[in-house]
Amino acid sequence: MQTAVVPSAPLKLRIVGGLASLSQYNRQEEPFWTRDLERLSGGRYDAEIVPFDRAGVPGPEMLRLLQLGVVPFGTALMSSFTAQNPEYTAPDLAGLNPDIATLKTTLAAFRPYLEKALREQHGVEALAIYVYPAQVVFCKKPLRTLSELSGRRTRVSSSTQADFVGALGGVPVLTGFAQIIPSMTAGNTECAITGTMSGNTLGLHTITTHVHALPVTWGLAVFGANRAAWEGLPPDLRALLRKELPRLESAIWEESERETLDGMACNRGATSCVAGRKGSMVVVPVSPQDERRRQEILLSSVLPRWVERCGALCAQVWNQTIGPVRGLPLPPPK
Repeated sequence: MQTAVVPSAPLKLRIVGGLASLSQYNRQEEPFWTRDLERLSGGRYDAEIVPFDRAGVPGPEMLRLLQLGVVPFGTALMSSFTAQNPEYTAPDLAGLNPDIATLKTTLAAFRPYLEKALREQHGVEALAIYVYPAQVVFCKKPLRTLSELSGRRTRVSSSTQADFVGALGGVPVLTGFAQIIPSMTAGNTECAITGTMSGNTLGLHTITTHVHALPVTWGLAVFGANRAAWEGLPPDLRALLRKELPRLESAIWEESERETLDGMACNRGATSCVAGRKGSMVVVPVSPQDERRRQEILLSSVLPRWVERCGALCAQVWNQTIGPVRGLPLPPPK
């Protein structure tokens, strides 16, 4: 009597992805893990994924949880590294990358250091680096130049954004994403820095009138694996992920660029608006004066304050990675 061969169930990975509700997660990450992986592996592997802001994982804890293996595969916002590892936030400092092409150059210079540091210091294998659309300034009152942020209470989401707003004479107010609209409605803030499309999704186009075109920051995220979990995967699955995750990364970067432009189109009510809701906002272009201010603030405030928080290590890392490529050397802290 022959024993029936029962096909083994596919190995299922548990993934903590990026921010819920945003296109990066809905249109790229979730389909890759829940649909594409099984197809690409011929049914041998699949995955379940949950966005980190719905997984009960505080952003600043993600790197530690990856290191411990509590989260075997997870996505960490690089801005959340500020408190423990401020050197990792170098490629997306406020005012550093006025367009996505510059951001790519900056990240390429920094990436080898980041991957090595995560592997050697945290036992985390960096498998991809994702980007969110440009973070720009929305305001309830007319805004002609960045200098007019002076005196305005402006929502920020990170220390480096706070440095940028403060250098313009504005009053930075650290506010969670979900609290942007309540804060503005209550009059606690007059302006907000957030994504061009995520601001539209929130409804900022209905309560603000002006949006400035300069990307203050972007928003980088590392998708990484606990080293033991990574090395415990079957070799063919590791090879498959090494091949496919760069493609996912590339698709996310392309979508981020598209969504940056589409967010602006929707906020101003252009016929080219695809994914958002049409507003009637004034888009404030980047003037030569704004570009000068960006460069001045980066050199006189953002970079020095980042080094103050981080110390000699940041200056050293910067001068070995981004500084030479961008022509922005840093003196060591006094």
